[in-house]
Amino acid sequence: MSRSWNFYAGPATLPLAALERARDEMLEWEGTGMSVMETSHRSKEYDAIHHQAMDLFRELLGLDDDHVVLFLGGGASTQFAMVPMNFIPPGGSADYVITGSWSQKALKEANIVARGRAAGTSEAAGFTRIPRQQDLELDPAAAYVHITSNNTIKGTQWHDFPDTGEVPLVADMSSDLLWRPFDANRFALIYAGAQKNLGPAGVTVVIVRRSWVERANPGLPTMLAYATHLGKESLYNTPPCFAVYMLRNVLEWVKRTGGLEAMERRNRLKGDRLYGVIEAHPGFYRCPVEPDSRSYMNVVWRLPSEELEATFVQEATKLGMYGLKGHRSVGGCRASIYNAMEPEGVEALAEFMERFAKAHG
Repeated sequence: MSRSWNFYAGPATLPLAALERARDEMLEWEGTGMSVMETSHRSKEYDAIHHQAMDLFRELLGLDDDHVVLFLGGGASTQFAMVPMNFIPPGGSADYVITGSWSQKALKEANIVARGRAAGTSEAAGFTRIPRQQDLELDPAAAYVHITSNNTIKGTQWHDFPDTGEVPLVADMSSDLLWRPFDANRFALIYAGAQKNLGPAGVTVVIVRRSWVERANPGLPTMLAYATHLGKESLYNTPPCFAVYMLRNVLEWVKRTGGLEAMERRNRLKGDRLYGVIEAHPGFYRCPVEPDSRSYMNVVWRLPSEELEATFVQEATKLGMYGLKGHRSVGGCRASIYNAMEPEGVEALAEFMERFAKAHG
């Protein structure tokens, strides 16, 4: 078997240990004679996995007793509407900090079901940086402040979260949850589609304050009310069982590897290596993102021409490095180096970048 280096932005690379466990248990799991995909979500065997995954999140993030972990469907895109439906009161509004395409989409959905306003944006700078605290015009009466912690397309990332005072802070952390330690209890709600840093597509993780859910808007459709899922521990309807199983496998790998402190060391090493190559070849490689806003999950760069970028991607693919073409909306090149990307893969890419620059510079 030959494994390639997978730099796709999502669905993205998964830890080999998590995949190997799924392979070994695919047909016969937990002594049931069945696959986890065939087992009732009401069974004691699945229930154990479900709660193991919840407990691992609680442990890794150091969650307090008021925060609960939910496993939902619909991806982060459903959360764009679900958050404002639940938490913007009639006649109220919420603040959104706009840092790229995903936060723009979140604000658009908020204005369909309620009312949101842009309280800060880096659009004038081409979304090449994260707005600073002094750039924000926050409403102290807002229902919440929403941010997107990492921007996969533009390659920017919040390294210092904004001070929102008494206003609840909400974050879409789909592409960088668990990349480093942080105070998760500071957030009223965190949501993340799993397919980038947590597991396969199919499950969306929501971490929310129980006390906030208790004050949510009443009269919502059953499946769009957080209270429905909180009351049934995410088992009101059939959850994405296999995706939760894989999520559990990934969380166990994170814990076994050393937790979030080890993830941060690993991720900074990888990101610094790639940014170092870019900075070492000025005039050939160029990262458009301001240094203090650069992402450690999605490294983006440009070459002197689009033709050279196409050649770069083609030659890298021949060497078993996939997914290096930038997002179609911005072009260029992008390496997504989430938790599961091994340092050896980043080193292989860095060495190729150095050879390519010498050959074509």
